[in-house]
Parts: sequence; C-alpha cells; structure tokens
Amino acid sequence: MNKDNQSTVSEFILLGLPIRLEEQNIYYALFLIIYLTTVLGNLLIILLIRLDSRLHTPMYFFLSHLALTDINFSSVTAPKMLMNMLTHSQSISYAACISQAYFFILFADIDSFLLTSMAYDRYVAICHPLHYSTIMSRNLCLLLVIVSWGLSVANALVHTILLSFLMIGGNQSGAPEFILQGLPIRLEDWKMYYALFLVMYLTTVLGNLLIILLIRLDSRLHTPMYFLLSHLALTDISFSSVTAPKMLMNMLIHSQSISYTDCISQVYFFLLFAGLDNLLITSMAYDRYVAICHPLHYTTIMSQRLCLCLVIVPWILSSANALLHTLLLTHLSFFRNNTLHHFFCDLTTLLKLSSSDTTVNELAILTVGMVYTVLPFMCILVSYGHIGATILRASSIKSICKALSTCGSHLCVVSLYYGTIIGLYFFPSSNNTNDKDVIVAVLYTVVTPMLNPFIYSLRNQEIKGALGNILSRGTFSL
Repeated sequence: MNKDNQSTVSEFILLGLPIRLEEQNIYYALFLIIYLTTVLGNLLIILLIRLDSRLHTPMYFFLSHLALTDINFSSVTAPKMLMNMLTHSQSISYAACISQAYFFILFADIDSFLLTSMAYDRYVAICHPLHYSTIMSRNLCLLLVIVSWGLSVANALVHTILLSFLMIGGNQSGAPEFILQGLPIRLEDWKMYYALFLVMYLTTVLGNLLIILLIRLDSRLHTPMYFLLSHLALTDISFSSVTAPKMLMNMLIHSQSISYTDCISQVYFFLLFAGLDNLLITSMAYDRYVAICHPLHYTTIMSQRLCLCLVIVPWILSSANALLHTLLLTHLSFFRNNTLHHFFCDLTTLLKLSSSDTTVNELAILTVGMVYTVLPFMCILVSYGHIGATILRASSIKSICKALSTCGSHLCVVSLYYGTIIGLYFFPSSNNTNDKDVIVAVLYTVVTPMLNPFIYSLRNQEIKGALGNILSRGTFSL
C-alpha cells in the first residue's frame, strides 16, 4: 500500500479557556492555586484518616478513596492546561490525547461510584443504625471499592478503544484488514486438523467449566487454592477463546482475512488473558508456599481479603499492560504488507509488518515484559525454592509425599506454561516465516489451557472426590 495515500493526525490543538491573552497570567495563578489546594487538601484528608484510628470507619474509608480519586481526576486535565498556559503551546499528541480520554473517564466513573457507595453507607447508618456494623462489614466496603474500580476500568477501556478506532479509521487509509496465513498444514489435511482443534477447544471450555462448577458446588473446595484455581480456569477459557474460534472459522470457510478492528481487539484480549494467566499462576505459587512453609498460619495469612487482592491486582495489572501495548500499536501504520505469518494477530508479528518506527513498542515489550513475565517467574522460583528447602527438612517420607502432592499439579502447570514461553521467546526464529513460532503458539494458546483441567483432576484427589460426589448425587436423584 502506498504511503502517499496516508492522511494521519499526529497531534491535536486545544483552544483552551475563553480568556484574553493579557489576563492569562492572572488565570494561570488562580488555577495553579486551585489545583494545589485540591491536591494538598485531599492528601491532608487521606493522611488524617490513616493516622487517627477513630476515623477507621466505613464512611471515612470511602472518603479517603474519594479524596485519592479527586486528586487523580484533577491531575488528568489541570497540569496539561497549566503547562499550555505557561508555554503558550496548545498542542497535544495523539497518544497523550487518547491517554487523557481514558483516565478522565476512569476517574470520573470512580468518583460517581464512590459517591453512590457513600450514599448507601449513610442510608444504612441512618435507617438501620443497630445493624450498621454488621451490614457495612470490612469485606463489603472493600468489595464496593473494588467493584467501582472494575466497572470504571471496563467503561473507560471500551470508550477509549472505540475512540482509537475512530481516530485511526478516519485519518488513515492504510491496511483495512490483515491476511492470516494460518497453520502450516496442507490443504488436503485441513478437515482432519479442523476436527482436532475443534475437539481440543471444546475440551478446554467444557473441562475448565467443569472445574469451576465443581468448586462452586462442593463446599470442601471453598479454600484459597481452589478459589484461585477457579479464576485460572475462567482465564483459560477466555484465553483460548481469543484465538481458537477465529482460527476454526477461517479453516471452515477458507477465509484468511481479519479486519483491522478485530485484529487490534484480538491483540488486546490476548495480552490481557495471557498476563492474567501468568499472574494467577504466581498467586497460586504463593498460596502453595504458605500452605507448605507456614501451615499453622495458612488460614490467617491466606485470608479472604488477600485472596481477593491476589485476583483483583492481576486483573488491574493485566488490563493496564494490554492497554499500553494496544494504544502503542494503534499509533502505527501498515503499508508495506498486510500478510501475517500466523493464525492470530500476534503483537511481535504485527510490529514486523509496520511501516512506522517501532522502537517505542519494542522498548515497551522489553521493559514491561521483564516485569510481567520474568519477575513473576522469579517469584515462582523463589517460592518453590523455599518449598524445596522445607520438604528436604521434613522428618518423614509421608510428610514429603504430602507436600509434593500439594504442589504437584501447580508445578506441572508452571512447567508447561513457562516451558512454551521460554521455547518461543528465548529461542526465537530468525525470520517471520518460520513455522516453529506458529507451532509453539498453538501449544500455549490451545494445548496448555486444555491440559490444565486434566492436570488438576488427575493429580488431585479432592477434585476427583468432588466429581464423584456430584455424579453419585445425580445417579441417586435419577
């Protein structure tokens, strides 16, 4: 595609406030004072609530979060406005504009949800004063804040992605779609491979759904380990669903095209669930470390609040990581070639096709990849190092076997997951037509999510016991 056909907008012009030029200094000083008062005033509220134990109540818990949100909300727009007034520059880059839109929607929504939570708190305090401490429990307060963040992140993300598509689509006559070359298989063999991958995908979905169902129905599995396992199973379903259905559809209708919008969406959700898988496996490693190395304090350490944090934090971090790479990707142009030597829109493969400078994207992959892949892997190694030392100090064979059975399933999942990643990224192919990358990608996108339920069900007596109970209950009911 010809680069001359491109008509991109790299920055926008902010007209600013409707004030006369000679009055700009006065308004600059006024808004600077207002902004500093907002930041310092809300920081003072947070500090007072943290330091005074008499303020450790639900109402002030919500107020401290509202104060933090107000600081962030005003910081989205005020510093840029003040900087533009000071430098007499009215431009804002494309990336900065998209980022500002995301964080403005995010903190505006959190503000709204927190005010709603505070209204509910006041309702309970006035209308049900005798039951206030029971209703407004610590877990409920934490849940109201977490839900506020989760809904706000989702809403801001939807609007930002839609906005980025509009801005890209309206200003670029680049690649309207990409061609996925798919799997390296012969044309006459496609029916056999289609049936194989369809069975694998259905096994992944049904197997992981069965794990979730068993954990929900059997009260003996309502423990931190199985709580994290249920979220891993849900993530595996979502992860495989990002790529497998599109691959199967292309094989069935013999179409290899994917639209620009679908490709960008696939990149985002692939990075989201891949990162979530990685961080949840790390959380499970910590759970196994506590169970084996500190068994007497297990219930105290692995509290309900900590388990929620071990799930919520991976969601937030994975969403941020996926959003960063997706926004950077939408800023690139594709004019040289639109053929991807892959069966899905892989980020690194897309970067090779771009006609733009991808230095920032590659730097982001390198730095953020270290944080999201290497650091969790090191945490897992440290956890299992402590577990190994504890097992070696065990006085009996029975204790060693019990410890190994406790972490055996998780260790298999870790080996399978990181083994494929190391094979793909630490020993990359020299060119983007090598079939090895595609085959390894199949392993960690289709095969690994399918094997996880089998690993946990075959090696775990509690899962097999729960399945037996459900089946026996169903048999007797008939």
